[in-house]
Amino acid sequence: MKLIKILSLACCFLCFGCSDIIECIINKRPEIPNTSFEVGYVNNYYYEEFTSEIKNEPNDDAYGYTYEIYGDLPDGLQMFVDFRTLSIEGMPIASGTFTFKIYLYIDPPEYYDYDTERYEDSMCAYSDSKEFTIIIN
Repeated sequence: MKLIKILSLACCFLCFGCSDIIECIINKRPEIPNTSFEVGYVNNYYYEEFTSEIKNEPNDDAYGYTYEIYGDLPDGLQMFVDFRTLSIEGMPIASGTFTFKIYLYIDPPEYYDYDTERYEDSMCAYSDSKEFTIIIN
């Protein structure tokens, strides 16, 4: 049984290369959490937030985080960013179902000293995106 595992691992190294194997094992990438937004109400203050991370990176606070939003937020709500935390808040003025997509992009920490190759070799991905829906009654 051990021989089969060793041969399988050796085959993976030969076919895919070392960096691909490590990438599959470590899987270091930015991640927007799976969350859902609460139902809101017209003319009532609304607040929701989530905090993103870099999966399998203990020093994810050292990276730069940039968020973008595409789609329709309810009128009266705005997106705010505080480092890794994104919040949507305000006073919605119209009811409906609003779907939008949030994109997260990360920048390397300063300790990479702008060594692009070393940074690129350390990550599986540099962005993440998720679609969300807010219902306002």
